[in-house]
Amino acid sequence: MDVLKYNKEKWNKQVESGNPWTIPVSAEVIAEARKGNFNVLLTEQKPVPRDWFPDSFKGLKMLCLACGGGQQGPVFAALGAEVTILDNSPRQLEQDRKVAEREGLNIRTVEGDMRDLSVFTDESFDLVFHPVSNCFIPEVRPVWKESYRVLKRKGFLLSGFTNPFMYMFDWRKADEGIFKVRHKLPFDSRTLSPEDLKYEYGDEMPVEFSHSLEEQIGGQLVAGFLLQAMYEDTQPTPLGEYMPCYIATCAVKP
Repeated sequence: MDVLKYNKEKWNKQVESGNPWTIPVSAEVIAEARKGNFNVLLTEQKPVPRDWFPDSFKGLKMLCLACGGGQQGPVFAALGAEVTILDNSPRQLEQDRKVAEREGLNIRTVEGDMRDLSVFTDESFDLVFHPVSNCFIPEVRPVWKESYRVLKRKGFLLSGFTNPFMYMFDWRKADEGIFKVRHKLPFDSRTLSPEDLKYEYGDEMPVEFSHSLEEQIGGQLVAGFLLQAMYEDTQPTPLGEYMPCYIATCAVKP
């Protein structure tokens, strides 16, 4: 399986079907951001704490990594940041361009792989904003290594990712409140048979991968980051009533 190509096609279809993570923010959200009032998500429900960001966004060079969909990037641009959005899905990036045109925002969009930021020079950005998305690639350490490279000294990486223990369960049964262990960890969708792949994801959803906390958090430390803060978040599902489904971290490049 060519994961990058497969998931690009599936995310393009998600835009067409109206997945909540593909729906651009409203004009009202942008108007509030221009006043300095905003909430953005790294995970599913809990907003990122305000003190994870600088006091002022004006002139802040931000990379919104694997962050298309017309949601977070336009908010940061309305706050005054110089925003670049990299995403694997051209349709997701189109959502950001639609908001930029509608609201008169200056946003740069780049189609690409979150593991390969070679289009950007060393120390190009002050902040990398990376919401839950590395579950769609089979290896995560290149994301941390590349994020470290493109950040300036004292720059921040804000990241959200899935709790790997979610992937043990039969997802369809979990949605019914039946928590049956089905998969070994780390979960790798490439090991599934075509029948199991269709059972877990259907025909329209992108495939996913679990990454251990050693890879997610330890990988940031190996790349050179210093962890500053973290929080857990959940989701409005039966499984979410029993465990935190997401983790968010704030790390700095010393």
